[in-house]
Amino acid sequence: MIRVLVVDDSAFMRKMITKFLTSNHQIAVVGTARNGEEALQKITELRPDVVTLDIEMPVMNGKETLEKIMADDPLPVIIVSSQTRKGADITIECLELGAFDFIAKPSGSVSIDLYKVKQELIEKVLAAGQPNNKEHSHPAPKPLSQLKSGFKNNRSTIPPTGTVKQLICIGTSTGGPRALQKVLPKLPKNLKAPVFVVQHMPPGFTASLANRLNHLSEVTVKEAENGERAKEGWVYIAPGGKNMAIRPEQGELVITLDDRDTASLHKPSVDYLFHSLTSVKGFEKVAVIMTGMGSDGTEGVKGLIKNGGGKVIVESAESSVVFGMPKAVLNTGLADEVKHVDEIAASIMTYMKKERA
Repeated sequence: MIRVLVVDDSAFMRKMITKFLTSNHQIAVVGTARNGEEALQKITELRPDVVTLDIEMPVMNGKETLEKIMADDPLPVIIVSSQTRKGADITIECLELGAFDFIAKPSGSVSIDLYKVKQELIEKVLAAGQPNNKEHSHPAPKPLSQLKSGFKNNRSTIPPTGTVKQLICIGTSTGGPRALQKVLPKLPKNLKAPVFVVQHMPPGFTASLANRLNHLSEVTVKEAENGERAKEGWVYIAPGGKNMAIRPEQGELVITLDDRDTASLHKPSVDYLFHSLTSVKGFEKVAVIMTGMGSDGTEGVKGLIKNGGGKVIVESAESSVVFGMPKAVLNTGLADEVKHVDEIAASIMTYMKKERA
């Protein structure tokens, strides 16, 4: 049983979140709190496994409360955030501070339509409450000695010449903002490849994420725009609520965004981005799958390998907040390397050519 403390200054929100969570037999709400100060007292008294934490509260707000939790006795915290620009910026800061994940209130600080995110809230609490947050319910990944066995593909069909261009594609979900913060700032300013990133997020948050990462990085990081041409040394983050695809046009890569639903049920979808790259010829591809729930990206990796090859890096269980997405790719036997998040940027750079003819 996962024991949850619900923190929100709205009695209505506390009641609704409690109702939704306790509808799942694996979750018990052991208490509620009206502000951060009260929450810290309840954490000491009740020892919950997971905390859902509102941001905008009197006495002590969510960010201040999170800082205290992470400093004193870290435990999984799910931020319950408004979709305002200010709310998005603070949410990204909370994820950097160590929050497990966040839920966006559909319509403001008191959302009577909170039922729209009921299932998402339950799934994230269940994931946060897992031992070490590692999705232990799944089979163990294949040993590294088996990574490349038993899969017919066109890997390495692109000759290793200096004339071939390169691109990097990254997929991540829960824990992704912190992981990206440990990878993108380590990429050099003169990176000879564009980088395309899918981070599972709802609309309104990816612009704040891109702005924050841009401030921290030597490469330019931005939220992707429909129709723009990708540049080397630039990082393009798919907007929340949009799928991003890449199409070749006269030797350049053009970004297209759309609203269509996908088999992965995510928007943006890692599979959707990766599948679009199968039609991009003349580019060596480095695919990276990092922390996240589920398996989005696995089918995309299979497609990349079958259609022109590429190198595949997955984040290790040790550093993943949730090992779902990396494990799913690892179990296909298609990963070239399994790396701690602190080593992923260096691993990417081992595949980057210093010069091109």
